[in-house]
Amino acid sequence: MARKGNAEVPQRSCLGCRTSKDKNLLLRFVQTPEMEILPDLESCLPGRGAYTCIDKRCLAAAIEQRQFKRSFKHDVTVMPAEQLIEYVSKQLLDRILGLIGLANKAGFITGGGSMVIDALRGKKKPGLVIVAMDVSEAIGSKILHAAASHHVQYRTVITKNDFGAILGKAPRSAIAVASGGFVAQLVKAIDRYKNFLGEV
Repeated sequence: MARKGNAEVPQRSCLGCRTSKDKNLLLRFVQTPEMEILPDLESCLPGRGAYTCIDKRCLAAAIEQRQFKRSFKHDVTVMPAEQLIEYVSKQLLDRILGLIGLANKAGFITGGGSMVIDALRGKKKPGLVIVAMDVSEAIGSKILHAAASHHVQYRTVITKNDFGAILGKAPRSAIAVASGGFVAQLVKAIDRYKNFLGEV
């Protein structure tokens, strides 16, 4: 069991690659009363859990090797690898969209490329900049350079239309998230999503 400061961090092994990691660095899966295996992305559901790396390749390997049956020690129903990967991907993406929506309702979001750059140049810097995946190279590079030069962390995820839909406006190239609790949650959610897809 690894230690974090004076506290012990529980370790678990990935069913796909067998690597042992801190439990909070893995994806947790549980069985429903119908013996179906489903992800527990927030690790809050009761009962025994089984784990994989936050990587679709490890999940696919666990399914192909029938590791969930071995872990739970009885027959369980598991979706085909491609279907469960898609299911997990959607849940991870929905987490990001939901957090941005909550941050927007709380008044923590500034939307639009020029407004994001203005926020970066202001006295009170945002805690995070998120740039759309489909933004033009010229605009995207300008925003990312501004974020880096002002020592503000940044991520690239979802589309301009996604930002617009969440904010209830026209498509947006980027958003800035004010410093606060939403920043850490969004960074974690985005990194988990991109790690799972193999984009990091």
